[in-house]
Parts: sequence; C-alpha cells; structure tokens
Amino acid sequence: MKLLKKMLAVIALLPALAIANEGGHPLDHAPDRSHDLSALQNGARLFVNYCLNCHSASLMRYNRLRDIGLSEEQIRDNLLFTSDKVGDLMKTNLSAADAKQWFGASPPDLSVIVRAKSSDQGPGADWVYTYLRTYYKDASRPTGWNNLVYPNVGMPHVLWELQGIREANFVEEKDPHDPTKTIHKFEGFKQVKAGKMNAQEYDTAVADLVAFMGWMSEPIKNKRQQLGVWVLLFMSLLVLLAWRLNESYWKEVK
Repeated sequence: MKLLKKMLAVIALLPALAIANEGGHPLDHAPDRSHDLSALQNGARLFVNYCLNCHSASLMRYNRLRDIGLSEEQIRDNLLFTSDKVGDLMKTNLSAADAKQWFGASPPDLSVIVRAKSSDQGPGADWVYTYLRTYYKDASRPTGWNNLVYPNVGMPHVLWELQGIREANFVEEKDPHDPTKTIHKFEGFKQVKAGKMNAQEYDTAVADLVAFMGWMSEPIKNKRQQLGVWVLLFMSLLVLLAWRLNESYWKEVK
C-alpha cells in the first residue's frame, strides 16, 4: 500500500515534470550508454553526490544498483550516507519546507524524470542532457544561474564546479515574421572560469549521469527489449509453421 501511494504521488507530479522545452532551445542528442555498466556506475556516483542532496528517487532502492554491476559492499562504501542502509529507498534529507524556502518549490522526484520529459521534441534523455549542459551565469536570477532549455529555472547549477562558470552571449535581431519586433537570439557561451573538467570530460560525465537516470526510470528496459526480440522470433516461427501446415492441409483437400 505504501509503494502504491508513492507511485501515485510520482504520477501526480508528471504533468509538472513533463513541461516541454520552454526556451525553444534545440535539444542535443544524448549518447546511448544504457548497456555500458561502467558509465551507469559513474552516473550513479554522480547522482548520489550531486542530485540526491536535494532530489529524491523514491521508487528506487540502493540494492537495485546490483543490476548495474555493483556489489552491496561497493554500494555501502561508496554510495550510502552514514544513516542509510542498502535496502533503503533513495531519499533526500532535505525537508519540503526548507526546499520551498530556498528554491521557491520542492525539487521534483527524479525516479522517472527521463521518461516524464519525453515530448514531440525528442526523448527525455535528450532534454535532461541538454538542460545540464546549458546553464549560464545570470546575476538577475535569485540563484545566480539561468538555463537555455528551462529559462528562469529555480534550480541552481549544481555541477558548476565540474563545468566551470560560463556566460551566455545574446544578440537582438529583427523577427523575420514581424519586423516591428526583435528576437533575443543565443550566440554561444563564454567561459569565465574553468572547472575541474574540460568540455569533453564534462559532456561525458553528464552523458553517464543521464544514462543512469534513464536506467533508473525503467531498470528492466534492456531485458524487456531482449525478450521482445525473442518473442518476435518465436511468433515468426509460429507463422511459418502455420503457413506450411495450412498449405499442406489444403493440398490434401484439393
């Protein structure tokens, strides 16, 4: 019953989570690393260290990480906080009241965020991948940060130490559909302060993180797809046998 209530609570959040690309910024393609265990393990490490401080993943248990090749000892030594147990749900210690006071709203649960962000513009993985790579410094925002994919976002750039600090360059252009109006067009980023990673390393880290979040949204996806292939092969064989049996039967009748 408790699990059902949690699932219903997450489902209730889906309309809020499934906001389309508000800024109109084109989405980049997220590399598919769903079969790369080392990438998924690195993504799990990044998720626990950078995301789980504010967000929860209340539909995922730590011991489920054994499915991506981690032992219980590795989970306990590298991914658990002091008071957590291997069988616990991945929850944050941040209270809803504190979150609302600091960010203006409680951070959403990330259990199915990748699936929830899917839209006609692309898969949810592409949205999250582009979102985490398009933060820029903006002194006009309460947190000091803004985002191209989600303008005026309330979430600060939690990965800024890895990526460094960047500013966004915009130019004013005439609207091709209405010459009386101007468009605020993005022209690129300017690196103000270097991070712990270069651009390629940061993109790789974000790809690993998104891959883990995608796996977390549907842990059995790879097995489901493998099973689907076998089912289709089995059904094809049945169709072939039925066709030959039908042909043999009517041959005798004629």
